[in-house]
Amino acid sequence: MSHDSERHLRRAIELAAEARAGGNPPFGSLLVGPDGMVLAEERNSSVTDADITAHPELKLARWAARELATDTAAGTTMYTSCEPCNMCTGAIERAGLGRVVYALSTEQLLALKPSGGFASVPYEGPALLDEASVPVDGYYR
Repeated sequence: MSHDSERHLRRAIELAAEARAGGNPPFGSLLVGPDGMVLAEERNSSVTDADITAHPELKLARWAARELATDTAAGTTMYTSCEPCNMCTGAIERAGLGRVVYALSTEQLLALKPSGGFASVPYEGPALLDEASVPVDGYYR
């Protein structure tokens, strides 16, 4: 890992500590542009905002989708204190960000949590293909 990558990752960890000090879960992220400059920083604010989706990775992905040209977004790197969850991963992909560098893996995070992860929710489907296809068919062409 380069010196700059280590520096950015350490900043993400600092942001996580700031989130925790502010009463939120300890997660922080920053988005670095293709030129190596920090474009934006975020901390988890899910408790203080009373918003379960207020993860720093999601907030940065939403910002990038609104504010950056597609080619600029593709050249960015997100540095984050922990491997993004599935919700955030989906947003990162849809925002077209270039890459993600993280400190703790999900497995390492779960080992630090006394209760482990969230309870799984059963899913059922697919179903009603003919009906469900109508509003979607042709949209992505």
